[in-house]
Amino acid sequence: MMHDNDRALAARIGDGGRIDGPDDVTPGYRTELMRLMVVLVDSELAGAAGFAELVNAAPTLEDRVLAARMVSEKYDHANRVLSLLEPFGVKPDLYLAEHAWAGRVDRSANLGTRRIGGDKRLNVFHYPLQGWLDALIFEMLMGSASVVQLTDQADCSYAPFAATLSDVIAGEERHARQGETALATLIERSGNLTRPQAAVAYWQPRVAASFGRGDSDRLELYRAYGLKKAANSDLLGAWQNDIGPRLSKLGLESVT
Repeated sequence: MMHDNDRALAARIGDGGRIDGPDDVTPGYRTELMRLMVVLVDSELAGAAGFAELVNAAPTLEDRVLAARMVSEKYDHANRVLSLLEPFGVKPDLYLAEHAWAGRVDRSANLGTRRIGGDKRLNVFHYPLQGWLDALIFEMLMGSASVVQLTDQADCSYAPFAATLSDVIAGEERHARQGETALATLIERSGNLTRPQAAVAYWQPRVAASFGRGDSDRLELYRAYGLKKAANSDLLGAWQNDIGPRLSKLGLESVT
C-alpha cells in the first residue's frame, strides 16, 4: 500500500517526471529501486565469480582472453551499480565481502523460481558451470535473457540507473554474441551436437525460470514507480523468440 508521498511521486512519474538522485525519492520508491539494483549487482558478482573459475578451461589463448574480459566487464557492471547504491548507505567493500559469490548448489538441484537465502542473485547463478562448452551455452542463453530483462528497465524513472543500464545492456549483448560465436567454432571443430544439446537441455529451463513467476504481484508497483513495464510472462516470450532462432542457427533445438 502506498503512502501519500509515494502516491504523489508516482503521479509525478506518470506525468513524465524523472528522479535525478537519492535525495528525491520516497521510502517506498527507494525500496523497489534498491531491490532491482541489488538483484543486478548480486547476479553480476555471482556470474563473474563463477565464470572466473572457467578461464583456464578455455581451449585456446584467444578464448582465455575472451573469458577474462567477460569476467572483468561483469565486475565492472557490478561496481558501477554499487556506486549508485552508496548514497543509500551501501558500502561497496563491505558488501563485496558479505557473501560467497562463487558458492553454488549441487548441479542436480532445480530451484525453479523459488528464491533461496543469502544474496539476491537470480537463481540461475546458483548453479555450477561444468567446463568451457557448458559456460558458452550458459553465457549465450543468459546473456540474451539479461538483455531482455534489463531493456525493460532501460528508461526507468531513476535517471542514474537508466544511464548505467545502457552500458550494462550493451555489455551483456556483447557477451551473448561472443559466447555464441565461440560456441559455433567449438561445434564446428567437434562436429558433435550431443554435448551442446545436453547443455541446452540443462540451462534453458533454468534461464527461463530467471524471469520469475508470470503472476508477480510487484509488477503494478514497479509500473507505478516507472521502474519496469512488461509482465514476466511477456519478457519470457520475448526471450524465447530471440533465443530459439539463435539456437537453430547452431543446429540446436530449443527445449522450452
